[in-house]
Amino acid sequence: MIIGITGTPGTGKTSVTKLLEKDPFYQVIHLNELIKEEKLYSEVDTERDCVVADMDLVYDRVLELQDKSYPVTIVDSHLSHHIADIVIVLRTSPEKLKDRLNKRKYSFEKVQENLEAEALDIILAEAVDWCEKVFELDTTGGTVEGTSKDIGRIIKGLRRGETEELEQEFTPGSVDWSDYFFD
Repeated sequence: MIIGITGTPGTGKTSVTKLLEKDPFYQVIHLNELIKEEKLYSEVDTERDCVVADMDLVYDRVLELQDKSYPVTIVDSHLSHHIADIVIVLRTSPEKLKDRLNKRKYSFEKVQENLEAEALDIILAEAVDWCEKVFELDTTGGTVEGTSKDIGRIIKGLRRGETEELEQEFTPGSVDWSDYFFD
């Protein structure tokens, strides 16, 4: 089972997956690191300070790396919804996200682009369009440990085929930051 942990940069994906990878139940693939280390990209976008991933290469490589001895492989990246059929979208209020991205020393333009993406549900909308199952978690006021527990509950429910209650609790579209630009 491959599960993507996706969301706008700064929503807590890497923090929570670093905690989850301590659990011997999960194999965690940090996709952004893999893309850069193995040069799984088609170009470098210097204007946007990023690489353009070759998602066909990325998908093939993730399948090669998937270790079937683990019950679950978790893919951490704002791109993971491009390769996983089941995803958990992490969401964070634009105000908190702005602080996190500024601490990373992102350019003003890159911060704005990511705030707009979060406010407009860009990654969530893509995930809902492309993925079989989508869960949405608001990480704004929570802790890494709390988010990890929620993800663990979702994965346990998926493995047991008991997701009805979880689908209600973590319904896509339940988080709404659309008024961010209108305040």
